[in-house]
This record gives sequence, C-alpha cells and structure tokens, in this order.
Amino acid sequence: MSVTIKKKKIYVLIVAGGRGNRFGGELPKQYHSLNGKTVIYHAIAPFLNHPAISGIQVVIGAGTEFLYESALKGLNLLPITYGGATRQESVFKGLQALKIYEPDLVLIHDAARPYISTTLIDRVIKALNHAKTCIPVISVTDTIKRIENNVVKETIERSTLRRVQTPQGFDFLTIFSLHQQFSDTPTFTDDALLCEFGGIPVHCIEGEEENIKITTTKDLRQMIDIRVGNGIDVHQIGPGDGVTIFGCYVPCGFSLIGHSDADVGLHSITDALLGAIGDADIGYHFSPKDERWRGADSAQFLKHAAGKVRAMGGKINHIDATLIGERPKVSPFREKMRQRVAEILKIDMSRVSIKATTTEKLGFCGREEGLTAMATATVIL
Repeated sequence: MSVTIKKKKIYVLIVAGGRGNRFGGELPKQYHSLNGKTVIYHAIAPFLNHPAISGIQVVIGAGTEFLYESALKGLNLLPITYGGATRQESVFKGLQALKIYEPDLVLIHDAARPYISTTLIDRVIKALNHAKTCIPVISVTDTIKRIENNVVKETIERSTLRRVQTPQGFDFLTIFSLHQQFSDTPTFTDDALLCEFGGIPVHCIEGEEENIKITTTKDLRQMIDIRVGNGIDVHQIGPGDGVTIFGCYVPCGFSLIGHSDADVGLHSITDALLGAIGDADIGYHFSPKDERWRGADSAQFLKHAAGKVRAMGGKINHIDATLIGERPKVSPFREKMRQRVAEILKIDMSRVSIKATTTEKLGFCGREEGLTAMATATVIL
C-alpha cells in the first residue's frame, strides 16, 4: 500500500548527466539496454504512477537529447534541463528547474539505479514525515581494511558502516539552500553530504540489496532477468486416424479438432513463451477467425514466439511440457517430439522435457472427449 503525505507536493529529480567513465564506451551507461528497455527507463518507471509523486525532472548531459528522447519517448515527464561538470552542479541545476513548481519535498535518484522499488520509495517518503532528509542505507558485510602501498594499516570496525543508496529524500527548501550555500565547493559526492556540512541531521532507513548502481559493464551483465511463463491448451477429439502433437504425427484412431493443425502441444509451449515475455497469447497473434491459419502448421506459431523472445534479447533456457489424456501413448514418440521442439526453437534437446499423464478416467480427458497440454517456459533476458 502506497504511503502519501497529505497536501505535500513531492517531485523527483533524476540525475542522468554523467558520461560513466568507469563504464567505458561511447554510450552513457544510463542509455544501455536492460530487459528490453534502457537503464534510465527502469530507474524512472516506479515513480511514474506513484500516487504521491507530482512530477519528474530529468537532468541530462548536453548532446544526449536524442538518446533521452529515444529512451523515454511518450513518458509524462517535465521538460528536460541540462547538467553541469559535476554531479553536484547537475543536481543544483535540476533543483533550480523544479523551484517554479514550489515542491515541498524532493527525491533525488541516480539514473544508473534501475531496480528501485515502490516499497523503498514509500519508506523514504514516510521518513520525511519527521525528518528533513532521509537516505536508504545497506549494512557492510565484508571486513574492511585501510591499505597504504599494498600493506594493511588498519582493520575498520564495520558495525557502524553503511553503504548509501538513492533515492535520497529532502525538504526542498532545505536542500536547495544548501546547494546555494556550497555552490562554490563542488566536492560533494551525494546530497546528504551537504546536509552533514550544513549541520542538518541525516535520517537513515533500510535500503535494498537489489537497488544496485551500475558502474561497470560487469554490473550490467550480472543483472540477469529470469522469466517463467505457463501455457495450457485444449482441443476436442474428433474422427480421424491420428494427431499431430509436439510437431510429430502420431497414429491413434482419432484426430483433434482445431482451426490450425490443432497441435495442442506446440500451442501450449507457444503460450508459455509469450507469457514469459508478457506478450498476450496465441489467439491474439494468430486469430482462429483468420483464414490464413486454417490447417496451418503450428511450428510457425512457435517460431514466432521464439522470435519475440529473441527480439527482447532473451534466451530460451528450458521447456517443460505435459500431455494430459488417456491416449495416445507418448513414450514411443517422446525423443522424436523433444528433437522436433528443440529444432523449432533452435535450442539444445537437453533443454526440452516432454511428459504425459492420464486423469485416471476422470473428466473430459478421461472420457476421451479431448486432449490437454500444459507447458512451462523459462526465459533468460
């Protein structure tokens, strides 16, 4: 449940003017792709529909307008403002741009922190009920040593040490006046440090381990998004000599009724893959009302779903499918089915599992009125 502060206007300032020298390359790290969107998009998204937030101001670097527009096109954001030579200068310029909206509170967040949660946003806002400034912090778990010339000089007591995250929350006029006061000393690495120098107590709340800051390319590579999708399909049994299941023809003395080839197995896997990437279902992409798909080979539906996964930078990691019905017997065809599914998806056969079970004569499958297939797809983005 979101936390709001009654009658207070809260604005967000996203700092996105840096070039990310430690990250390397020509493209600033905040504009790199992450799970089908950019890093900066993910950093902003949780604030967009938050009921307590009145507006979002983004500070960008000069010459990055095209990157900004491409990454955030269509989002309801305030007009951009340009940053300075340091983070401190960029924040001050952003605060100056926000001043016309007369904010009561401001949350300052790094564009390179894409895994900010609404829960953490709520905690920062709630803390500002009784503090002029609030920062999320994380305990230090490793032993910390001070080293000079590759020699340990001191082991530092870590129980009082914390790692600091964003968003950092402030009473707007307080942080604005501190930036004015210290504008000639651009040496502050975060905004809470200005409060320390200004004698303002800095309140701390628990941060989140997931709320990491991307600093190097290794950080980006480690942010793997694992998705799991489920699919289920049912087709009625009709007269015939055999069925096509998981891409293989199986003689069995009946057929399956459907607009396409009624491959209940491939249909379930297709839906599982589409579900893993949140892209509707097989009926949306291949309507049974469309004559183009009458009698169609369902392999093309599965290829389409696999292509959608790869278009998002995804990898199909595993498929687990089960056929439910009294007949046909799957075991004589299992390996051929696994091979066919792997071939369609262009993955190793070891990543495909196909099983079968009965319903012990219960239900429509037990009465041999229809067949059901269920599938689970694991996708890594």
